Amino acid sequence: MIISLRRWVSFVRFMIIFAALTYMFYHVFDLFGEWVTPVDHYRIPEGHAVKVFQAGDGIKSGEMLGDRLRFYFWYGE
Repeated sequence: MIISLRRWVSFVRFMIIFAALTYMFYHVFDLFGEWVTPVDHYRIPEGHAVKVFQAGDGIKSGEMLGDRLRFYFWYGE
């Protein structure tokens, strides 16, 4: 079996370039993700904004599961 040094060096060079570009794209996408995502998802709203999500114990008294499902499909939330 003949091992070509030129082919081996070409393969190593390709792998180094591939790893460097992968590393670079990973960090570019990470920076883009930090830019898109707000700093604190759970901060208290300011101005006229209202925080609408409330963690509850589940179904309120007098509220039927069918009504909740209908509300879900009606508003698409």
